[in-house]
Formats: sequence, C-alpha cells, structure tokens
Amino acid sequence: MKLASLRTGDRDGKLIVVSKDLARGIVVSEIAPTMQKAIENWDVVEPQLQKVYSQLNAGQANGAFDLDLMKLESPFPRSYQFLDGSVYLHHMEKARKARGAEMPPNYKTEPLMYQGLSDRFCGPTEVMVFPDATLEPDYEAEVAIVVDDVPMGTTKAEAASHIKLVMLLNDYTLRSLTKTELPKGFGFMQAKPTSSFSPVAVTLDELGEIWDGEKLHLELVSEINGKRMGQPNTGKDMFFTYPDLIAHACRTRALSAGTIIGAGSVTNQDEQSGFGCVAEARIHEQMIHGTPSTPFLKNGDEVYIDSFDTQGKTIFGAIRQKIKTL
Repeated sequence: MKLASLRTGDRDGKLIVVSKDLARGIVVSEIAPTMQKAIENWDVVEPQLQKVYSQLNAGQANGAFDLDLMKLESPFPRSYQFLDGSVYLHHMEKARKARGAEMPPNYKTEPLMYQGLSDRFCGPTEVMVFPDATLEPDYEAEVAIVVDDVPMGTTKAEAASHIKLVMLLNDYTLRSLTKTELPKGFGFMQAKPTSSFSPVAVTLDELGEIWDGEKLHLELVSEINGKRMGQPNTGKDMFFTYPDLIAHACRTRALSAGTIIGAGSVTNQDEQSGFGCVAEARIHEQMIHGTPSTPFLKNGDEVYIDSFDTQGKTIFGAIRQKIKTL
C-alpha cells in the first residue's frame, strides 16, 4: 500500500491512498484524516486502507483523481519525533575525516544517532531555502522507517514488528557548521535544517523481496542538476539495521507512533557506486586529485533522489527540490 499527504494549506495535510503506479489518489478522511492519525490507530485503519488501495488499483474507487505529485507534502508534514542514525560507517568515517575529527570509541558497538528538527518538513518538490551559501549546504540520500508505538526497552528481536512504513529521506546538512557545532559536544542544532521525504510512504508488503525484515535492498539514486552523484545499494555495508536503531532509541524511553528513524547517508565501500552526498564526493576528489572539485549546493541547483523496482518503476516517487540561498 502507498500513502501520501495532500497539501491543503494547514500543517498536517490530508491523508490519501495512492495507486501502485503513483498515477491516482483518493482522499480517505472517513478512515483517517491525516497520516499521524492513521499511524496512531494502525491496527484498526490498516485493513480499511488496504481495501481502498485494492479498489484504487482495480479502477473501482469512487472519488479517485489524477495525482499531481507537486501537490503533495512529505508523507508526514511534521512529526512528534525524527531520529537519524549513521549506520553506513564508511560515510561516518569520511565525514569525520573531512572535519579532522576522530571516530568515537564505541561507534561499532552502539549506533550513532541524533534527534532532528521535526515540527515541519520540506515537501518533496518544495524549494529548500538556506540562509547562506557559505554554510556549505549538502544533501544526504537516505531511507527512513516509521514505527507505531514502541514500548521502552523493546529488544532488537521485537523491534521489527513495529516498522510500518518506509520512505526516502533527504537529510540536509550545513557542512561548515558541523565543524564548529559538533566539537561543543552537544550535538546538531544549526547544522541540521529541516529534512524532506519522498512523495509517498509504503507498507512493507509493497516491497516484496527488497525488504528482508531488517533492511532494504535497492539502489538509491541521487543527482544534482541531472548529474549522477551515486547509486549505492542500501542493503550493502549497513553495519546496524533498522531493528538495531529502534532498540537503541527506545532503551530509556518509549517511541510514540509516527516516530521517523533514518539510517544515515547511504554509501558503499565500493566507490564505483558513487556517493550519497557532496561531502563524500569532495573527500574522494581530495584523495585522488589533491583538491575537491564538486561544489556544495548553491542557489538554483536541483537535487534529485529516487529508487526503482525490478521493472524500473519508481517505488516512492522522487524527491526533486530546487535550492534557494538568501
């Protein structure tokens, strides 16, 4: 099943069910008015939403309309909690090397995770605004999951059953600020502006063999101004899995339904797969050529992130955003 939030002018949008090919949609306010309400009552509404999804794909849903992805918010226009990990250790090692920082001593025994801004996300086709181009804006191509209510102390073995939805994620970073902010020892604040997500969120049954119960196996394509940056495989070199991240996050607190958990910029050890952010490309260029050549994001650039099924069709819809610097 595929779900999205239609832009309505208010903060939470309106929940719609989306056809498998992303061509049609239908408002389902009688089942749940918003995505947040749906995830909070998932056991009750999920069968009803699945029924509508089947009818929509069969061309039998009254009230269905042609879908314009430009009119969609991120599936969760805002969230009570957004957590992001860094489980592709090759990315973390490169990022820390770039700012002259050592790796934490326990980075292979406990996932690295921060709590990010979540009171408003940037829509998948909305212009992303940065205050200043000198802050070295960067994108990060990721995959995120959404959970239902997770009790405190949930184990890794129990965690997978709480994963209900999967989305693509662009976790923007202001690289120049990470160099001054992180050494303070209090985590991200200014260096992590709002993030964005794919137009639709999908249920696990929609993914088939791409989902193995703990992680996703697909190529995550990213481009800047039509130039391919990378297509790393999300299942390769993933040191910690999504159940690992859930268990880590809920060790001392419960996670409310609708909590979004990202796994960090996707990168593979094999650099033939390219990169999941500008910073990685620049580090590679520095190592090979002695100087970086790929610029950070600037006014007018367009960032594109997408993934495809075995038939070459988009699964989540593309994140496609213009960049604006003030």
